Amino acid sequence: MPNLQVEIILQDELNDSAAAWFVGLRIEKAENGSTRLVGEIADHPALHGFLERIRDLNLHLVSVQVRPLS
Repeated sequence: MPNLQVEIILQDELNDSAAAWFVGLRIEKAENGSTRLVGEIADHPALHGFLERIRDLNLHLVSVQVRPLS
């Protein structure tokens, strides 16, 4: 059961092939070309997996917010 709510903001706009790397997160594209990834994840190791994908895809990370689910 997921126990964390995450919001990751990227400076970049994700193309469809890159979006496949973030299954389970909702992808919201902004008019300025940035991307917001939002969703519930299981734990911090899952978060680190998403952050590693961001690095591997050479995307520019703007912010990460993590909140525990009640």
